[in-house]
Amino acid sequence: MSVWLPGAPCTPSGCVVPTRTARALPEAVLRLTAVAVLVLAGVLLLPVGRRLPAGLVGRWCRWIVRAAGVRIRTTGAAAPTGGLLLVANHISWLDVPLLGAVRPARMLAKAEIRRWPLAGPLVARSGVLFIDRDRLRALPGTVARIAAALGEGSAVAVFPEGSTWCGRGQGSFHRAVFQAAIDAGVPVQPVRIHYRDASGATATAPAFVGDDTLVASLWRVVSARGLVAEVGVRAALPPGRHPDRRALAAAAAQARGGGQERERRAGQGPVLGRAGRRAGAPDGGPDTGLVVRPRTSPCGHQK
Repeated sequence: MSVWLPGAPCTPSGCVVPTRTARALPEAVLRLTAVAVLVLAGVLLLPVGRRLPAGLVGRWCRWIVRAAGVRIRTTGAAAPTGGLLLVANHISWLDVPLLGAVRPARMLAKAEIRRWPLAGPLVARSGVLFIDRDRLRALPGTVARIAAALGEGSAVAVFPEGSTWCGRGQGSFHRAVFQAAIDAGVPVQPVRIHYRDASGATATAPAFVGDDTLVASLWRVVSARGLVAEVGVRAALPPGRHPDRRALAAAAAQARGGGQERERRAGQGPVLGRAGRRAGAPDGGPDTGLVVRPRTSPCGHQK
């Protein structure tokens, strides 16, 4: 793995707290089965996914989240039609269907998925765009492919933090993908995703961080009671308003909101990542727009 890859300080042992209210075992197993069936149905339909009505794809995404026992609370305006870069903070595997419910989009995914048995070729045929996170020199080509998809009128969904965070802290929006929106002349739609428990407090149970396994994360979600996913759809940033990708990324991060400073003042105290230089490099290192270096680990909030 390359040293310039984005990273977050969050870990399952240091950050993830199961909810206090749990479902009975039979109900949790039933919900896990329902999620698996819906995901399998989606995988089988991937080759024709881009020809399915957007409304049906959006409903399927919502069904997955609700099957897991998570309620969805969406605020903000509907996403515009045409080419659109959807950008959001990244906490959980649930974020993917949540963004799909905002507007069905082509996802940017790590290149390793392409090599998965059976699922890899199907995902590739669905229109997913891949990024090779181990090869910095491949980044310009990835940006060009994203720009081409945007120019064709597609929505592309990206998590510009480059890594998952536990939900109490968040990372910077790294700049490279925003160049694609500038090149294609399309708006950027910031989205903030946040999870709460039955008491209304921030929930970290849905987080999929560090060396956590997907099975463990799935089980925490389906066995938890009272989880709510809040999806805040911010106003789209129109093309041409910001001079470069740095300014556009900063504007999108500001529009996303849910800043770490507010969480720190509330006493939750996450320690944030620091963007802008290659891990292990001195100040003034190459600006890839995709790098982050955490100050410390784990993110620091108390269980």
